[in-house]
Amino acid sequence: QVQVVESGGGLVQAGGSLKLSCAASGRTFSSYAMGWFRQAPGKEREAVAAIGSTYYRYYADSVKGRFTISRDNAKNTVYLQMNSLKPEDTAVYYCAARSDSGVNVYTRPTSYDYWGQGTQVTVSS
Repeated sequence: QVQVVESGGGLVQAGGSLKLSCAASGRTFSSYAMGWFRQAPGKEREAVAAIGSTYYRYYADSVKGRFTISRDNAKNTVYLQMNSLKPEDTAVYYCAARSDSGVNVYTRPTSYDYWGQGTQVTVSS
């Protein structure tokens, strides 16, 4: 069983920055594909960014140029640096993991096996 724990959410003004962290347990973290998702009230969960075990990356169009996903395999951690935040970025952000040692990145929630509890990000105007 893999445990996934997010941290770093909070309240920030529009134009500000936040950095989310996601720590995953397990000795094979380098073989996990990781994803960040978000869900706003009344909306479906959507992929924000994803990174494969070989560093291929995906970004949703709405965050390209503003968000950066990265990973530190030595720390079993994936990060989401969020800059130039907008009120529409307000949501609960979730980190997800699945085992995959290949080049794939995954953008569908159903593709992931392990989820964190979520962290709230609120961007005020």
